Amino acid sequence: MYGAIRKFRERLNDGETLIGSTVVFSDPIATDALAESADFIWYDQEHSPMGPENLRTHLIAARAKGCPGIVRVTQGSTPFVKPVLDAGADGVIAPQIRTVDEVRQLVSDCRYPPIGNRGYGPAISSNYGRNGGPGYVQDADESIFTAVMLETVEAVEAIDEIVSVPGLDSIVIGPMDLSGAMGVLGDIEHPRVVDAMEKVILSAKNAGVYVGAGMGLATNYGSTLARRGVQWLQVANDIMMMIDGMDRATRELRGKLS
Repeated sequence: MYGAIRKFRERLNDGETLIGSTVVFSDPIATDALAESADFIWYDQEHSPMGPENLRTHLIAARAKGCPGIVRVTQGSTPFVKPVLDAGADGVIAPQIRTVDEVRQLVSDCRYPPIGNRGYGPAISSNYGRNGGPGYVQDADESIFTAVMLETVEAVEAIDEIVSVPGLDSIVIGPMDLSGAMGVLGDIEHPRVVDAMEKVILSAKNAGVYVGAGMGLATNYGSTLARRGVQWLQVANDIMMMIDGMDRATRELRGKLS
């Protein structure tokens, strides 16, 4: 079940920079279409109305393509995390983290007792009970990818404690929200924002924690983030890519026609 996310980890450990995108469309054809080009797919429940049924079909489609499906939940607490894991998510991202206790809660929610407090009720992730039991529990605990968003001043200040939490796999920088939290919304290259990013990247690297980041369609910014030490990049989303392609095609065609 967890082969895709294990490969994802191996590639990060090998020094690759991995590139994926976000899916917000409800139709799982979006996953089926994008998975061929993506190293992972990020499903967004924080800023889109994707419900549990839609998410589940997306995750099934991602699994069929061997592409890791990682879900940013609405909030990193048990009621939001548990159903996402049971739907077959390979990983969970908690947004707007502020304290180390929130990180400990997420890690605990993602793992079964005695390590954590995840309730036992997997269907898809245990192949509908065919692969359940102690072997499944150990595989699930070892494989699930846990990440938290670094986009608040409080989280930046507590970064050394956050990356020291056992079982945390990755931090994910949210440049836009971090710039807003620092009073310069949208100025993602402001010196104070860049300093904060470099601080959290260095702390994560020293702790052996992976570093991801969100971004739009600006590839130059993506390469800048990679040079700073970001290892996996969430590039825009399906809507943005559709709009960009349509706008570019119509602009170029009108130019040729005129």
